[in-house]
Amino acid sequence: MKAVYPVIFTQTDTVVLVEVPDMKILTEGKNMQDAIEMARDAIGLKGISMQDNGEAIPLPSDYREIDSDKGTFAEEGESQKSLVDIDFDVYRRKIDTKTVRRNVTLPNWLNREAEEAHLNVSRVLQEALMSKLGISR
Repeated sequence: MKAVYPVIFTQTDTVVLVEVPDMKILTEGKNMQDAIEMARDAIGLKGISMQDNGEAIPLPSDYREIDSDKGTFAEEGESQKSLVDIDFDVYRRKIDTKTVRRNVTLPNWLNREAEEAHLNVSRVLQEALMSKLGISR
């Protein structure tokens, strides 16, 4: 699922404070580039956590409905709103590096051919599944 969330960035003397109203997220970055990355990371983490818990990910609000002057950090510095995009499926593949052990049954002759060719059967299976599903890392 791809989404674009309105985000409020507030520049202070030392950091950029970040609020993602739709996701009830507060975070910060050392500069604007870092703040955008922190916003995307926080949205991604919260979204996939919600999916894992069987909760619906909130839909993004209309950008025009967000008032940066009414944000949580409005009194801390100059606030501006922007948009941050996220592809939750891509984000999950990026951070979900846990491996799962699967038992695969092969004909003996095929297993021998793979061993003689010094093929990593696990790697070949991963590549074949990604190709069949039309996905990439």
